[in-house]
Amino acid sequence: MTREAPVHIVPYDTSWPDQFGQERRLLCGMIGDWINGGIEHVGSTAVPGLDAKPVIDVMAGVLSLEASRDAIRVLERNGYSYAEYRTDVMHWFCKPSPAFRTHHLHLVPYNSPLWKERLAFRDYLRAHSEVAREYAELKYKLAEQYRFDREAYTEAKSEFIQRVLGKAGI
Repeated sequence: MTREAPVHIVPYDTSWPDQFGQERRLLCGMIGDWINGGIEHVGSTAVPGLDAKPVIDVMAGVLSLEASRDAIRVLERNGYSYAEYRTDVMHWFCKPSPAFRTHHLHLVPYNSPLWKERLAFRDYLRAHSEVAREYAELKYKLAEQYRFDREAYTEAKSEFIQRVLGKAGI
């Protein structure tokens, strides 16, 4: 099994939106036939000023998981590593490998609950800088605690995320 990259939080990088834009253009050319509802920059790198793992999170809307299954092979041929993670709600990829990640890609059915939650969380943090600062503090603490356990790091953020989604009306 490939060792995963450690959890590492860095100060906000103003190049993250441009990195997303470049990846979005590549994905449109690569899997544009499967895209339904657009390609969104999500996660912490999508929130200006928010410290984050230096991994660009991309969410691409698809008609359904079944209808987008063939996109998996196309993405794998073009540098994405597919992982069977939360397969009931998305197709999940990282690039270039689990050991060194620059991008995460989530193929998510457009307008599904996960699609709406990811956008609502991002948009709430963009609109509420004090909540974004609180989230950054939590992430630094959890990154230290769970440096080599990404799953535990992600799980430990869930209570905060659910609280924010409640404030966002989700």
